[in-house]
Amino acid sequence: MLRLTELKLPLDHPPEALRAAILQRLALKDDELLSVSIFKRSFDARKKHAMLLIYALDIEVRNEAALLKQFRNDRHLMPTPDTTYRFVGQASQPLASRPIVVGFGPCGIFAALILAQMGFKPIVLERGRAVRERTQDTWGLWRKHTLNPESNVQFGEGGAGTFSDGKLYSQIKDPKHYGRKVIAEFVKAGAPKEIVYVSKPHIGTFRLVGVVEAMRHEIETLGGEIRFGQRVTDVSIDDGHVRGVTLASGETLRSDHVVLALGHSARDTFEMLHARGVFMEAKPFSIGFRIEHPQSLIDQARLGPNAGNPLLGAADYKLVHHAKNGRSVYSFCMCPGGTVVAAASEPNRVVTNGMSQYSRNERNANAGIVVGITPADYPGGPLAGIELQRKLESHAFELGGGNYEAPVQLVGDFLAGTPSTQLGSVEPSYQPGVRLTDLASCLPDFAIEAIREALPAFDQQIKGFAMNDAVLTGVETRTSSPLRITRGEDYQSLNVKGLYPAGEGAGYAGGILSAGVDGIRVAEAVALHCLEPHENTCSTEQP
Repeated sequence: MLRLTELKLPLDHPPEALRAAILQRLALKDDELLSVSIFKRSFDARKKHAMLLIYALDIEVRNEAALLKQFRNDRHLMPTPDTTYRFVGQASQPLASRPIVVGFGPCGIFAALILAQMGFKPIVLERGRAVRERTQDTWGLWRKHTLNPESNVQFGEGGAGTFSDGKLYSQIKDPKHYGRKVIAEFVKAGAPKEIVYVSKPHIGTFRLVGVVEAMRHEIETLGGEIRFGQRVTDVSIDDGHVRGVTLASGETLRSDHVVLALGHSARDTFEMLHARGVFMEAKPFSIGFRIEHPQSLIDQARLGPNAGNPLLGAADYKLVHHAKNGRSVYSFCMCPGGTVVAAASEPNRVVTNGMSQYSRNERNANAGIVVGITPADYPGGPLAGIELQRKLESHAFELGGGNYEAPVQLVGDFLAGTPSTQLGSVEPSYQPGVRLTDLASCLPDFAIEAIREALPAFDQQIKGFAMNDAVLTGVETRTSSPLRITRGEDYQSLNVKGLYPAGEGAGYAGGILSAGVDGIRVAEAVALHCLEPHENTCSTEQP
């Protein structure tokens, strides 16, 4: 197979034009082109009146060697890279000490799946509930102002990514093509096949529910065990090596290999690990608001006359501004045609996030508009960032009226420093409801100053971004983990062997795809450790 890249065609080209363009580009006869498959499809929107689709294609030709020789100086034609996933090993017998995976979000799912596919029969401990029951609990907050601290947007099967846009793209370095394995497993579990080749794939919340369930069933079929409602309250550490975990029920499970696939909101677990002496350190994260505009405004600004084209879907954006006070302001987790959701996991706090369905057909676009902060802004050790988050979320709860409604302000009023008293043309999507107020007290002064400077700058890139009626909803604090449970090159904790910090909560991922990739890496590290001839802690059961 050969890979042909940068083949450009008009947005409205007929299906047969793709094959014709390949034949013309490579000077081939029709019978010399044996097969064509799309590896990647993106679009060039720089000229809105003449937008182009850009293809990367895997093709099979009759005389591959001759064609490669003919185009040897063409960097857009090459042998197709081998992206096949290969397991690092296989367990020949059951293990005396089964690996434990704590958390069943994207990282935990893929860590458990890969371990199960290699025969290691992991035990998964998830503090929340199965995804369908969890969905009911989440609606309880959105519709009835009732928070379940153990089953919500943050906790439960599928992790925080289940109630998001389901984005499956990342800027991580992936030389071993683990991202392809993640995508392939999602498709096998029922995700749309197009996520394999579109440039910015996403699944959407409702479709993710079925996908997550299918992956759980595969893990169980392969001998893995998933236990819901199982919160880890302690870890057993003996002479610098993990020996097991204790659950809230009092049950103790022995294991010499524990994967910490915690989400970024497992604050009580972070506190327990810190008390047990597990090495961790504060890391940068970001804080801000959610902003909502009419999706039609974003479509028109980004796509011009092609707005509404089904191939393009709802338009997104990515914005960055470096403010005069030295702070960076940027758009985060942009959700086209989506909603702003209540994402609290602790009582009496308000947190926002963004979510879209696969169709992305809601009236508003939303994104986080956030400001980067560093441990210098919250001195006090590894847990200081958590305390800052709690402080901001508690204040947002009070400003919202103390019933999980969120504080909101119109952009025009925010820029003018005036409290909002009535909504304009943009209807906030946040449920269970909003309360108009002044958001200036929701964030540190430097963050408010930077966002006030950034919004008009963003308006220069997307006309109407700083429209008076656009809505800001507070607060966005869970952009990433405020700490890192530091690990070495072997993926184990720096000071506790057998403990594998992984994914977003441990500070090693930032989204569904990167978390899934990290889960694969850690699962491989566990397997390799167990398969080493000198390894005693993974000894197989004796007959």
